[in-house]
Amino acid sequence: MIRPTSRRELIRKFRGLGFDGPYAGSRHQFMIKGHLKVRIPNPHQSDIGEGLLKEILRQAKISVDKWMKA
Repeated sequence: MIRPTSRRELIRKFRGLGFDGPYAGSRHQFMIKGHLKVRIPNPHQSDIGEGLLKEILRQAKISVDKWMKA
């Protein structure tokens, strides 16, 4: 089961999965792995919700199982 997560935890797990960054973009920061570029939500007070997290993982081609083990 996937749960909401903090932006800091999202970045930590992405780095553990081989992504570099985050790098500054025009409106959002992004992380890179090879030719794959994934936007990272801007920092805010609450956690990244389940729906947005699933969309980010889909764009990053990361399965929920792989995310949970990271």
